[in-house]
Amino acid sequence: MLEIYDTNWMPQIEIAIKVVIAGLFGGIVGLERELANRPAGLRTHAILSSAAALLVGLGDLLITHFADETIPGMLRVDPLRIVEAIVTGVAFLGAGTIFRHSQERIIEGLTTGASLLLVAAIGVAVAMGQLLLAGIVTIVSLLVLRTVAILLRKRE
Repeated sequence: MLEIYDTNWMPQIEIAIKVVIAGLFGGIVGLERELANRPAGLRTHAILSSAAALLVGLGDLLITHFADETIPGMLRVDPLRIVEAIVTGVAFLGAGTIFRHSQERIIEGLTTGASLLLVAAIGVAVAMGQLLLAGIVTIVSLLVLRTVAILLRKRE
């Protein structure tokens, strides 16, 4: 019989909680970018981090779902493919934040592009249950973004 929904809600709830946590961590980094008046802010960072966590979580569900198939060995599992797809999507988004001013030879948006990649990695870490790691990286990234911004202002 074909099941159109999974009656085991616990894995879904666990993934949903991780998606929310990833969104919060990504949103914290995004808030800093928002306050710095950068092209990608709180919403973009929160959504991107949440999406990365959701994709990794769905990968886990796919593996579990298809592990019960009647033809053993048909499923080839490579979790890095999900991470590669996330990085590819982030590269597309990050490229859209980078602008080069031809007259002044100034490039803007590189830090925002890098922060998008970072929050995607934070989302992957949260999805893998590495909350301490994700939290530490979030704090360190805020320290780097804020401290460097303050130091650069003092130089001027």
